[in-house]
Amino acid sequence: MAKAIRISSFGGPEVLEYVDVEVGQPGPGEIRLSQRAVGLNYIDVYQRTGLYKLPLPAVIGLEGAGIVTAVGEGVTHLSEGDRVAYAAAAPGAYAEERVMPAAQVVALPPELSFEQGAAMMLQGLTVQYLFRSTASLAPGDTVLFHAAAGGVGLIACQWARAMGLRLIATAGTDEKCALAKAHGAAEAINYATSDFTAAVKELTDGRGVPVVMDSVGASTWEGSLNCLSPRGLMITFGNASGPVPPFSVSELAARGSLYVTRPTLFTYIAEPGSAQDRAADLFDMVLSGKVKIDIARIRPLAEAADAHRDLEARRTTGTTVFTL
Repeated sequence: MAKAIRISSFGGPEVLEYVDVEVGQPGPGEIRLSQRAVGLNYIDVYQRTGLYKLPLPAVIGLEGAGIVTAVGEGVTHLSEGDRVAYAAAAPGAYAEERVMPAAQVVALPPELSFEQGAAMMLQGLTVQYLFRSTASLAPGDTVLFHAAAGGVGLIACQWARAMGLRLIATAGTDEKCALAKAHGAAEAINYATSDFTAAVKELTDGRGVPVVMDSVGASTWEGSLNCLSPRGLMITFGNASGPVPPFSVSELAARGSLYVTRPTLFTYIAEPGSAQDRAADLFDMVLSGKVKIDIARIRPLAEAADAHRDLEARRTTGTTVFTL
């Protein structure tokens, strides 16, 4: 048995139960993992509320780090005793121990702590695929990035600086805007007190930006489209303020032949070896010092409900990690 955060119904933070669960042994293609740290991400909220449906009861969470304690048949890239980290499509991270598919688990470099591993995998790999694959970016390009003081956003600010991009950040307070600039954003807009669309147009001499990366969703959708230059790319990769409402695709033509995509990390790491390749790029960025993983708070897993309340109320910056 192991302690875990489980939900038996969808709802608010109060549905998060700290309980004992059975772990079992790994089957073919699986490993058993003794976890040392688990990452908190907004997708965990979507799982808890039922926006992303899970069979119930369910242990939520998609990111963690720990030590492999058993290896199932057919797993060749990991061995018992390995230090590992993961961002994986299979939920179940909020637990002291778990059995999970091995394909998206990667060896953690010895220079990185378990806390860093749990803080960087989902958020860092998200930035990696957005910047390396979803958008075709070159030095000097301009990107508008919403919620830039969160865990993904602070990594994005640093990654953009390393690539020579001009990242225009948005955040909900002046303090968060200052934090984004300190991490590499060229400019920052407080979208709680300013019209971010007008500000972006002013910063780009009326042209708009070729790429918007938006994890906020409903509340920024319309304004983000209005920020794009002709043939610009709208990347909507999250729903922190609610899902994007239905819209007519003819709007894309009327606004200048725009492109829209709704990517997810797990498509980009689904092919064999892709998680390891993308993680190697992420680890290189961190170990070189170009990207620093900002762990804003470390909490015991039993405090998951309070951590969810803080995350939804936008009282957090950087990354929160649970320890076990």
